[in-house]
Amino acid sequence: MLVNMKQMLSVAKDNHFAVGAFNISESNLVRCVVEAAEANDAPAIIAVHPTELDYCKDDFFKYVIARISNSPVPFVLHMDHGDSIESCMRAIHDGFSSVMIDGSSLPFEENVAKTAEVVRYSHMVDVSVEGELGTIGDTGTSIEGGMTEVIYTDPAKAAQFVNETGIDSLAVAIGTCHGLYPKGVTPKLRMDVLEEITHVVDVPLVLHGGSGNPDSEIAEAVRLGIAKVNISSDYKSAFFEKAREVLSREGSGWDPNNLFPECIDAAKQVLTQKMELLDSCGKAAIYRAQCTPQWRQALV
Repeated sequence: MLVNMKQMLSVAKDNHFAVGAFNISESNLVRCVVEAAEANDAPAIIAVHPTELDYCKDDFFKYVIARISNSPVPFVLHMDHGDSIESCMRAIHDGFSSVMIDGSSLPFEENVAKTAEVVRYSHMVDVSVEGELGTIGDTGTSIEGGMTEVIYTDPAKAAQFVNETGIDSLAVAIGTCHGLYPKGVTPKLRMDVLEEITHVVDVPLVLHGGSGNPDSEIAEAVRLGIAKVNISSDYKSAFFEKAREVLSREGSGWDPNNLFPECIDAAKQVLTQKMELLDSCGKAAIYRAQCTPQWRQALV
């Protein structure tokens, strides 16, 4: 079933678990996420960065929407790090049920104004909006980018930002980076900052840069109130490392049906571990119990 992010994360927040948001850019990665979610009866978010949308092309999402709409598991199709009002509107035109407008590199007042404008347009068609305050780091190994220096989210500003924009969820900066961390580098998340934010912000909170962080810190962030964790590099690296292994075998050939099954299985193992870590396995049943015709009316 296709739902919007407000519907998805309100259930997660009320039931104290988090939903994984997994970036995709082609059909095998879609299979990985959807099949792992269905096998674990876990809600999931399919995230697409503007550069991934450019690569996939708009018509590709007719297949994605058909596949997830017919699933018994709830899915959100989400624009990740929308870089302009235009990119968000393109995603909505393609049938996305959620968009993120990332104005985190702008001065506070400009971020508020730009985010509020996207909220105004998106809410007209029941599409949810995620905003970001503070900056996520960049390891240099991800399309999502980020900043050289992490700027932690200020709790007081976060409360003001949510109030003035009307966003449905807030991405916070507590020390994570996009991409895989260099060998020997272990990030340290500022749980104190996260806890302060939870005291003043009511909307569900989002953690970007979920790959490569210690499981104990991710679990603690979820316990403190994170309802959505973005994960891309961890499961993609498992997929493509297995692809290199298969291609290196003598006589492996070049047919997709010979190459990709093992890659999909390798990625699904990582996805399952992440879903277990976020405590989302088995939680799809909660959504099915709440899924009245009225609840889904705007997205069916």
